[in-house]
Amino acid sequence: MTTDTTPAPLPGGLGEMHPQRWGAPSAATDLPEGARGLVEMAFGLHPTPAVATPTVPASALGEAPLAALRAAVGEEHVLLDDDVRRLRTRGKSTPDLLRARSGDLADAPDAVVRPGSHDDVAAVLAVAVEHHLAVVPFGGGTCVTGGLAARRDGYAGLVSLDLVRMKQLLAVDEESMTATLEPGLRGPEAEALLGERGLMLGHFPQSFQFASIGGFAATRSSGQSSAGYGRFDAMVVGLRVATPRGEWVLGSSPANAAGPDLRQLVLGSEGAFGVITAVTVRVRRLPEVKVYEGWRWGSFAEGRDAMRHLAQSGLLPTVLRLSDESETAINLARPDAIGGESESEGACLMIVGHEGTAAQVESRRTAVTEALTALGGRPQGEGPGESWAHGRFDAPYLRDSLLDVGVLVETLETATFWSNAEALYAGVKQALESHLDGALVLCHVSHVYETGCSLYFTVASSQGEQPLETWLAAKSAANDAIVAAGATITHHHAVGTDHKPWLSAEIGDLGASVLRAVKADLDPTGVLNPGVLVP
Repeated sequence: MTTDTTPAPLPGGLGEMHPQRWGAPSAATDLPEGARGLVEMAFGLHPTPAVATPTVPASALGEAPLAALRAAVGEEHVLLDDDVRRLRTRGKSTPDLLRARSGDLADAPDAVVRPGSHDDVAAVLAVAVEHHLAVVPFGGGTCVTGGLAARRDGYAGLVSLDLVRMKQLLAVDEESMTATLEPGLRGPEAEALLGERGLMLGHFPQSFQFASIGGFAATRSSGQSSAGYGRFDAMVVGLRVATPRGEWVLGSSPANAAGPDLRQLVLGSEGAFGVITAVTVRVRRLPEVKVYEGWRWGSFAEGRDAMRHLAQSGLLPTVLRLSDESETAINLARPDAIGGESESEGACLMIVGHEGTAAQVESRRTAVTEALTALGGRPQGEGPGESWAHGRFDAPYLRDSLLDVGVLVETLETATFWSNAEALYAGVKQALESHLDGALVLCHVSHVYETGCSLYFTVASSQGEQPLETWLAAKSAANDAIVAAGATITHHHAVGTDHKPWLSAEIGDLGASVLRAVKADLDPTGVLNPGVLVP
């Protein structure tokens, strides 16, 4: 029996992502003319040949585990065809894309299994334990740290646990302002369901159009509106988790002192401890007014000091982002003007956004404007802010366009305390520039706190003969610089396999042993996303 289980398009017409590119094929664009001139001048244009649809290895799944999986979720929800397996191979980091573009899909799962409920997930995990199958939970596929490339050596097969069928809004408590969502809901789907009730979550990472609720929780995601709405882990008040040991329900109150908060063991666990099957989150009323504007600063350091002042004065707007001189010069924060003449030449562009009721926006905007003006900021009007808001999810498409013409592009991020921000910025930038000939290293502050901030780097250089090896060496040097500076190896992109070699340096050997102990207790046979996160 054959049943079409292709996921429906997301709100806005977006559907499955391309297996060798970011996002929906229909949304792909050529390199903007302004950016094309900049690239030709900096790196030259070296169009890379298009790669035909790569083949995937034959499924290695035996008849016994296959029959058990079909019994667990229904035959029509266990998929072996190449097209579906291709779409569930790896994530969307530049190394992932380089491998896929070269025709390498060796990490393809042996089967894609689509549970429809918590009980289905539990049944699949029981089959995995019995037949020793590696299980990789799959949400939106936007991972950029190797979190979807599980170790398969020693296992009887690799299963992609595709949560795409689990897309219900399970409950809404408008008195408490909470909602319970299933993990397979993509960002736009969750906001559409909440929006029907006049509510919103307000979590908008760059991956928003494709990333899932379960993925947000499993990676401790942080969105572009985190200054006003907070990180995703701060939004979570409850979790339901399926583990090989049984069901785990966490979160019975808004706050408690009942020992360590065990929700934090699940948030950021990347499917290594269990599969998140429901997330209860704090929600807000839809904003009546949204205003985004630009501010100009004489230097990156001046702009950071202004951000620190806002954070420590309790004046944070909904959106607060700051590009350094290089990122400002090429207009990376303004997708409609990339490569053109910057309106903030020789300076740094800050994006400030306010959302809420008309009264809230007016009050907060007035206070923030007074503070930034007193600190030396120069208002640029709403043009830069609206440009950023219009293209806030488009940067990964630009990466594809640059890869097409032979430019290696990738990002990385970290975070530290305010007093260490300048040293971290200089150290990471120097590490990248020393390992990539003629590299363009850009940076922006993407998230702020009372005590510190995150630094988000974008790197571009010529691909050369071995782009994958070149980038991995540069990323390793950058990670070494981050650890040497005492900063975090990742602020919002999770650990996966890419950051795991540096995790023990951050959490200590004792911390690493704690993670191993949790893994051993919740997943004693090691079937959940093996090789990811746990040192």
